[in-house]
Amino acid sequence: MSIDTSYAQSSAPVGGSGSSGSEPVDRTSLDKQAFLKLLVAQMRYQDPTSPMDTSQLMAQTTQLNTMERLVELSDTQRESFALQMRSSAAALVGREVTWKDSETTTRTGVVTAVSYAGAVPTVRVGDTDVPLDAIGAVTAPSSGTTPPAATPPATTVPADPSATTPTA
Repeated sequence: MSIDTSYAQSSAPVGGSGSSGSEPVDRTSLDKQAFLKLLVAQMRYQDPTSPMDTSQLMAQTTQLNTMERLVELSDTQRESFALQMRSSAAALVGREVTWKDSETTTRTGVVTAVSYAGAVPTVRVGDTDVPLDAIGAVTAPSSGTTPPAATPPATTVPADPSATTPTA
């Protein structure tokens, strides 16, 4: 028994993901809810003298499970990429970057701040916000713009611990 997806051509949104009307809906693919509705309808209207083959039912259930796992994997990869972009942007603070502006002029400057407000992080160079994906090169800052290096806190350890005398 084949699965009829002709309902996907209707104007109603496919699935219960709560998407707003402003987002385009892909009506050629099935989501979890639509798949389950089709499976239930298929079982409800099957011929009692010729019930669905159990191997078909298991295959369809396995397909649903596989689809769910692929969606989870895709979401995890998307989140991992976003985290990687944030980390990369943060690592650019104090570094000299080169990018092309809207007039395709190559510009260079030292990154002073990072913003995560948009989908792609932006770095602040002077008074310009540069998207991370527009940066073409990263170099060590010029000698005059090197930020001061962090120094470890000073600790005092006596040369001979037995040389100290307790005071009362």
